[in-house]
Amino acid sequence: MSRLKETFSVIALGILVTATGVGAGDLATAAFAGNKLGTAVLWAVLLGAFLKFVLNEGLMRWQLATGETLLEGAVHRLGVMVPIVFLPYLLLWSFFVGSALMSACGVTMHAIWPIFDDPDRSKVIFGIAHGLLGLVLVLLGGFPLFERVMTICIGFMFVCVLLTAILVCEDWGAVIQGMVVPRIPVDTHGTLTSAVSTDGLRWTIALMGGVGGTLTVLCYGYWMREKGRRSPADLKTCRLDLGFAYLATAVFGLAMVIIGSTIQVEGKGARLVVNLADKLSEPLGGIGRWTFLIGAWGAVFSSLLGVWQAVPFIFTDFYTLIRSKEQTLNTGESTDALKSVDANNPVYRLYLFALTLIPMIGLLYSFKSIQLLYAIIGAMFMPMLALVLLLLNGRSEWVGELKNRWSTVLVLIFVLIAFACASFFNLEKKFKPTSESPKLQLAYCRNPNF
Repeated sequence: MSRLKETFSVIALGILVTATGVGAGDLATAAFAGNKLGTAVLWAVLLGAFLKFVLNEGLMRWQLATGETLLEGAVHRLGVMVPIVFLPYLLLWSFFVGSALMSACGVTMHAIWPIFDDPDRSKVIFGIAHGLLGLVLVLLGGFPLFERVMTICIGFMFVCVLLTAILVCEDWGAVIQGMVVPRIPVDTHGTLTSAVSTDGLRWTIALMGGVGGTLTVLCYGYWMREKGRRSPADLKTCRLDLGFAYLATAVFGLAMVIIGSTIQVEGKGARLVVNLADKLSEPLGGIGRWTFLIGAWGAVFSSLLGVWQAVPFIFTDFYTLIRSKEQTLNTGESTDALKSVDANNPVYRLYLFALTLIPMIGLLYSFKSIQLLYAIIGAMFMPMLALVLLLLNGRSEWVGELKNRWSTVLVLIFVLIAFACASFFNLEKKFKPTSESPKLQLAYCRNPNF
């Protein structure tokens, strides 16, 4: 039992990273990619998980080397453009992701417990209920309760989704080949070829970028503080729990691609996940449908809870940095944001309430013009994060022996190029007119929520 507790204490933050980073958008993207391209693109899931590991590992190294959050380092050392770009992104991200998470919880819960005749009404009621439940858990339970609830959710998610994939998989040889042989097939009405098309490339890059989180990558730094990890001596432990986090994330992604490759999927976001569960009832029966839905609920509610708990830390950190910037410039002394940011801070609680209540408006209305602005700003987050890590962790006078190795530099440059391409494809699809309408379309493309 003591060995089990010791192991859990090492990977506990990895569980939080996985639970927060994998949501309805990730499940939907993997299922769509599997449906269109089959198991031949499983290698992209593994590569995407590895790239997110490198990004989060770089964030961790900066914080252990300097005692500063990555946000603090970027604001203090990279100029005025960082707060100018980051604040609107954070506010837009919070609104749309908060709304999307509550909507996903509402849709999934309606599929599990359809007590209302109107699905749209049920989505709103269940979505609001989940948002308020997350608020109460964060306010009253503190970090220990947060860890326990997230562990339960990730347990449901892991067992149910993985079990579903094992039950529906028809060709394990093709699965193994898809993980070890990189290729981008073309969907030709069910026949896969080895030729590369723009659509196949787009879905492969989307799958690579859809593994894990976006802004929520920053949350790991604040959870490190909660665990008391503050010095380079904690480097090995942090690498172990991040390795567990992205290994588990990759397993979920692989499972969803396998599931999507076996049946026809329709819809988008959480509704796609529900439609997928309905389709699974044909080969697996009602038990299979329920098993998958419970796993999907664990995925979306754990994402909501993780965002509710950690994103207010990011805003509080940013607010503290901006207020102290003038003092920092005058005295030359860096403010320790890690000491000034905690869950009892009034700014943290204010943003937590705003994150819960304001996005509820999004359950009732569509904000297409604002969504387009959000997409434009949000599409560049991952390449910008890679650039920040190249700059901050590239100077030994800042991070000492934890400076980027040449291999890490090459991976970060690849991340910069790959996610810039993903951003281009995402925005191109949103701007591209269709034959049905000459106007700008906001057709489905992977929602970078989580």
